[in-house]
Amino acid sequence: YRENRRPVVSYVTKNSGTLDDAEDVLQEAVVVLWERIRENTFELQSQLSTFVYATSRNIWLRRLAQARKEQSGDIDPDSIAADNADPEEEVDGRTSAIRAALNKLGEPCRTLLMLFYWERLSMEEIAANMGFANADTAKAKKYQCKEQLRRLAAKEISWTT
Repeated sequence: YRENRRPVVSYVTKNSGTLDDAEDVLQEAVVVLWERIRENTFELQSQLSTFVYATSRNIWLRRLAQARKEQSGDIDPDSIAADNADPEEEVDGRTSAIRAALNKLGEPCRTLLMLFYWERLSMEEIAANMGFANADTAKAKKYQCKEQLRRLAAKEISWTT
């Protein structure tokens, strides 16, 4: 616990957290470790401190994502796209086509693409937040979602012209 306190506190406080948040996250990570050991599902594949830090980081990222979700309600692609729109794109109708395609895009694709492109989270963070096995799985899903969005946007563009 003591060995992992400093890096976890540093990470959480540098990422919008307080000392109390960091203590809670570290405590929760130690509980996760304890439960895995007790259930005989823990396999040490690196240093114990690496496991505790990574678990703490994942817990904190989930809390941040949950707080963002509660704070903003559902993600509104209309307002995000309008805030980030390039005037030339607005003129040629591509932005409105992408907005319409985003509205039609199902979950988890919509959330994944929003986290990657608008929240600028890494694939590792997205994997942790969305429950994917690893960053490679999240990356493959992102590709599939992007293709689905591209197809929907192409339909929107052909309907508006």
